[in-house]
Amino acid sequence: MNWSVLDNQMMSRAIQLARKGFYTTRPNPSVGCVIVNDNQIVGEGYHQKAGEPHAEVHALRMAGELARGATAYVTLEPCSHYGRTPPCALALINIGVKRVVVAVEDPNPQVGGRGIQMLRDAGIQVDVGLHRDEAYALNLGFMKRMESGLPWVTVKLAASLDGKTALSNGVSKWITGPEARRDVQRLRLRSCALITGIETVLADDPSLNVRYSELGSLRAQLSESQVLQPLRVVLDSRARMPITAALFAIESPILLVSTVSYSSDFMVQLPAHVTCLQLPAIEGRISLSALLSYLGKSCNQVLIEAGATLAGAFIGSGLADELVLYQAMKILGGQGRNLLELPDYQMMADIPTLKLVDERKVGADTRFTLRLESNPSLANK
Repeated sequence: MNWSVLDNQMMSRAIQLARKGFYTTRPNPSVGCVIVNDNQIVGEGYHQKAGEPHAEVHALRMAGELARGATAYVTLEPCSHYGRTPPCALALINIGVKRVVVAVEDPNPQVGGRGIQMLRDAGIQVDVGLHRDEAYALNLGFMKRMESGLPWVTVKLAASLDGKTALSNGVSKWITGPEARRDVQRLRLRSCALITGIETVLADDPSLNVRYSELGSLRAQLSESQVLQPLRVVLDSRARMPITAALFAIESPILLVSTVSYSSDFMVQLPAHVTCLQLPAIEGRISLSALLSYLGKSCNQVLIEAGATLAGAFIGSGLADELVLYQAMKILGGQGRNLLELPDYQMMADIPTLKLVDERKVGADTRFTLRLESNPSLANK
């Protein structure tokens, strides 16, 4: 397909619009739409929140009658089914658009090409694939979950130049600077679930919530009421969670995952926003694959904020898709605590294969985003 300059410009605009929904659409994908008539933008919009109108509807409302005979540029295939909102493909048909340009097909089994086919059956020209890779990257979590039933797994790490996360006595505040810590708040905000281990809870007593006061420039885009707190997941295989933990004081959902039952005394004291889940044990530890299968029912992206053992377990078992490493310009010394606990690899061919996809300064620190290419879920992505 030979795309015109206008085609490229309009799809780039649609992708730009889609990014506005990064922090508010989950578990739905972020989608942008631009409607063009006589080489002029007559309508545009993006999906803002699950359960509310999709991007195409916002753009069509803005365009009104000028959408008739127009071209619609959409970052994701228009839906073809009735959910909490009517099918967007039908809305485009009813208004009488002449052409629809789709960046990437929707892997959702309820759509899966049917939106494109519905448009074509109505006599509308549909062209697919413009800026496909960029549009796919907008919704890595949604795409993976629709294709595999599993969420996209990001492991967040922070370390010194010599790969340490704390001094030998456990002191770690603060390795990274305030800018990096604020950046982590944005990572949390993009995630459907935040996973940590009981050792982190016992050692640090964290709240594990998104702190609106630390979102920086995002506060200009989002009111505090628009902030979606991630599900806070604590892996507690032997049911050691103290009822006095700080995370219970914040009334957003918590999932306690264990391999044994909690005591009845503990259960009767739990706040209403806490749920317990018992999963199978593998060598005394929670089955991480079973956990991700459970979370994949509703979560697009999960963020691992944990110690060396749990973070290393996700990476070593091939369940992590991405690493986000904040590296501080500090040296903690040879006796400091290591970043990860991984298997004792004996062959270079066995080590995880990483690809650097982004590197940038965040205050005094450097943030590296790396994809684990050895993870089967990333094949051909």
